[in-house]
Amino acid sequence: MSRPRIAIPVPTSMDLEYNRRAWGQYAVAVERSGGEAVEVPLDAAPAATARLIAECQGVVLPGSGADVNPQKYGQEPVEECAPADAAREAVDELLLQDAHNMGKPILAICFGTQMLNVWRGGTLLQDLTCVPVNHAAGRSVAVAHGIAVAPESELGRLVAGEEAPERDGFLRLGVNSSHHQAIGVPGDGLRVAARSSEDGVIEAVEGGQAAADGHFVIGVQWHPERSFEESAASRALFGRLVAEAAAWVPRAVTASVA
Repeated sequence: MSRPRIAIPVPTSMDLEYNRRAWGQYAVAVERSGGEAVEVPLDAAPAATARLIAECQGVVLPGSGADVNPQKYGQEPVEECAPADAAREAVDELLLQDAHNMGKPILAICFGTQMLNVWRGGTLLQDLTCVPVNHAAGRSVAVAHGIAVAPESELGRLVAGEEAPERDGFLRLGVNSSHHQAIGVPGDGLRVAARSSEDGVIEAVEGGQAAADGHFVIGVQWHPERSFEESAASRALFGRLVAEAAAWVPRAVTASVA
């Protein structure tokens, strides 16, 4: 049986060194989980991108040094907001539209989670520097802070185990952190699955657009690709994505972006 193809866009159109360092980590996590990582360029014509996307069975939306254009959620940028990356946003929107039309599984990570939320009509907090947790700790900090995961959530069922013991009704998981923005109002159909234990910042969302929708969609604010070797929870996220992609059957719809 062929390995399911997982579309992963190039993280940014503005920082080639970041791309070289980061994209391979997502690809390795997908490949180690049984999938085939497919690089989606940011500089191709939309029709070519749509054809490539149509050949994939799942999506990983990676992190980025950019911030989502705040005008897309009805705000003007604050001083701390990083420049937007129009090319990355355009590709993510094609990936999200196709995945939602066709029921393809989605794992969104950091910037990818913020894109997912804005695409679904939600908002972002443009800067977290005023809160007590160092959410922008960076890649050199293996565990930046703890999160409280709802045990009945899809994420909770994935991460449950020794790494995430239950306390006071929540699963407690330590995560890395490299973001200065976060979800404000969750987008349509997205449910909050985890928050920061210390300041309540949303750390994970999940769900198809309807409550009964079996479409696998999880977005996390941390970077499981960086902790793939050490963390069973991180491996479980990628493993579930690839398993869902392997089992994916196209929805009976009349149109897609392809």
